[in-house]
Amino acid sequence: MKPKISDFGLAKIFISNNTGGNTTRRVVGTYGYMAPEYASEGVFSIKSDVFSFGVIIFDILTRERNCRSQHWGDFINLLGYAWQLWEERRWIDLIDASLVPSSHSTKVMRYINIALLCVQENAADRPSMTDVVAMLSNETMIMSQPKQPAYFNLRVGNEEPSAAIETHSINDMTLSVIIPR
Repeated sequence: MKPKISDFGLAKIFISNNTGGNTTRRVVGTYGYMAPEYASEGVFSIKSDVFSFGVIIFDILTRERNCRSQHWGDFINLLGYAWQLWEERRWIDLIDASLVPSSHSTKVMRYINIALLCVQENAADRPSMTDVVAMLSNETMIMSQPKQPAYFNLRVGNEEPSAAIETHSINDMTLSVIIPR
């Protein structure tokens, strides 16, 4: 199976028997859902779909979209915020409380772990979709611990403003009027 799209919304424009490579010169899609290797280099693979699926898991658990114009704490995306809460063992703060009762917190933690595995920076570190389905279906399956996800470094707000250096420029203009003879 060769992937041909990088965004679920683009599926309708591709013909099912279309053959092609797995690189593109023109990156198209929704940036919050694109795998980093596709967004930066135009390279996509089966693991690109896994990345998008992981973001969608977060969308469902939080009832928010990753590409929304809001900030997530000190982060400008949901993935960085989710990672921070996971590291601080406050992952329960990530989910919409009306969505899941507290008695299901073990399942929710498992879903967050799966989502974080899906959005790993390196495609090789992401599970295959077959593995994702197995993790979702088998609650006793042991999962690896996720590494820092892609787009984690996008922090905002905490930096102290640097001392502004005032610079001035003087703009001159010369106007020449040409009059015919």
